[in-house]
Amino acid sequence: MKTGSLFRRVFLKIAAMEAVKSRFERYGPRIGVRRFIAADTLEEVVPQVRTLNRQGLAVTLDYLGESIVDPALADAASDQIIRMLGTIAEHDLNAHISIKLTQLGFQGDPLNCLKRMERIVAAAQYYNNFVRIDMEDSTLTDATLELFHSLLERCGKQHVGTVIQAYLYRSPQDMKLLGGLDANVRIVKGAYREPAHIAFPRKRDVDRQFMELVKLHLAGGHYTAVATHDDELIAEVKAYTSLYGISRSQFEFQMLYGIGTAMQLQLVQEGYRVRVYTPFGRQWYPYFTRRIAERPANLGFVLRGLLRK
Repeated sequence: MKTGSLFRRVFLKIAAMEAVKSRFERYGPRIGVRRFIAADTLEEVVPQVRTLNRQGLAVTLDYLGESIVDPALADAASDQIIRMLGTIAEHDLNAHISIKLTQLGFQGDPLNCLKRMERIVAAAQYYNNFVRIDMEDSTLTDATLELFHSLLERCGKQHVGTVIQAYLYRSPQDMKLLGGLDANVRIVKGAYREPAHIAFPRKRDVDRQFMELVKLHLAGGHYTAVATHDDELIAEVKAYTSLYGISRSQFEFQMLYGIGTAMQLQLVQEGYRVRVYTPFGRQWYPYFTRRIAERPANLGFVLRGLLRK
């Protein structure tokens, strides 16, 4: 197993410990949470989105939260997401929405989660916007794709898309099925701790499958969101789309808020579509720790924050 993969697995295991979580949450401002989390509230994140838009960058807004089972909290999250769509329209922002289904009570009540998603997609239709369903850990993959398929049948494909994780062995088959639906798909490497019998443990295998999935979806003529900060993978996508005459209107690069800013702006200057995944909210811990686990260099940044006087 490669060092990076081992680090991710060990770090995520440690991060799940309650004592570690409480310390991180206590010292959040000091350890530089704002590098990765744009704001606490919707009102506070609007200026951040405007700044990104002025630089030519589109935005995906993610209202942080997951693993909610209380129906009242799930309803509140749904209401907030609909409010986000209204705020985007009100301020004429170039932004759409990403949602984790577990934020909407998916694990406890899938049927009511579907109803909440129908309300959200209806709002996206009303505001002529777009909602992407994030993919969570592999225990939820089948159910997430089933719910997404139901939404496509009920609401159409124009206003809703989903995500495929390249590190899962199953992803090529899932991508073929989504291609048959002409789905708008974001392709990511995958950030959850998964066992080796479910996901590739080695980075080189994940990278190889990532590119295979990107090429498969692009070759089928489907809209593809390429989510990576890897210079080599970005260069390969650029070369592939140029070689086969694939329009830049058929794909976009997606990157994370606070990471790889120079690359984001360079791609915009080269005429590519770039969208910045911009999370906000107070439930930042799960997202934050996954960002550290993805890239060991981020841990050094955090440790310097903890040691700073």
